[in-house]
Amino acid sequence: MVFIGFHASHEQIAPSALLDAVVAAEQAGFDGAMCSDHLAPWSPRQGESGFALSWIAAALARTSFSIGMVNAPGQRYHPVMIAQAFATIEEMFPGRFWAAMGSGEAVNEHVTGDGWPEKATRNERLLESVDVIRRLIAGELVDHDGLVRVHRARVWSRPAEPAPLFATAVSAETAGWAASWADGLATVAQEPDALRRVVDRYRSAGGVGPCTLQVHLSWARSDAEALVIARDQWRNGLLSPPTTWDLEQPEDFDEAVGVVDDAGLGKAVLIDHDPESLASRIADLVRIGFDRVYLHHVGTDQSGFLRTAASDLIPALKERL
Repeated sequence: MVFIGFHASHEQIAPSALLDAVVAAEQAGFDGAMCSDHLAPWSPRQGESGFALSWIAAALARTSFSIGMVNAPGQRYHPVMIAQAFATIEEMFPGRFWAAMGSGEAVNEHVTGDGWPEKATRNERLLESVDVIRRLIAGELVDHDGLVRVHRARVWSRPAEPAPLFATAVSAETAGWAASWADGLATVAQEPDALRRVVDRYRSAGGVGPCTLQVHLSWARSDAEALVIARDQWRNGLLSPPTTWDLEQPEDFDEAVGVVDDAGLGKAVLIDHDPESLASRIADLVRIGFDRVYLHHVGTDQSGFLRTAASDLIPALKERL
């Protein structure tokens, strides 16, 4: 049985409302949740960006299912602080937390005032950071002098078992690179052939653990209304790496998008009023080779979507998977 999860978008929804939404998601029948980790939204019209590490502890305290998060250590976050944070969360909520580790985007990381490295350097920095995090959670006294620097650090409050650290990957190249160190893979929906290449490269390179897919969708009572929601809230979906890695301000994303191309937006976001149709489209992507799927309704009002998920979408997905 494929795991069906709910994605909590900090860029779009105030932390308090998002907390209520994740509680409602568990009640609706989702198997778990995940959240983004941004300092800034993708667009000024989204207008939010709560601190994920604070939020996720509260969310785990108010639910009983697993919740993971995306995280980019190395610039905005020092890996020692992330090790301490992850260790504390996992010690309080054993077996319910995971993190998908990525190399980051400038929109969140430029605020340190440090230069924004090339992708290859960011990958090297991520790998160093993950190694430091794992060693600290294992109880080691860590010194490290590389792209990140650590001086005689130790994490004292540790879980019985470390939380799994997945890798985020959009390209097959990154997926193959991550296979040597990740506990699983997390990616986002794109064209089916591209998704196949990502999964195949990860598995063929020896990648272990679950393959996780995040799907952006826009649901409403009509396709026209769902399209309006997607245009307003997820036009950034028209952009892709490396552009999305290097822009610094939410306004830059709107400028880079320009006039919204509805056809292109429909490839980035599943726009559909019919839960049965949505379920079929999601299931087609999951069958490529994913063990988990997390659904992100791009609207700011989650209540209607969660009611429909409970009554129609989740049952329809389970029939197909």
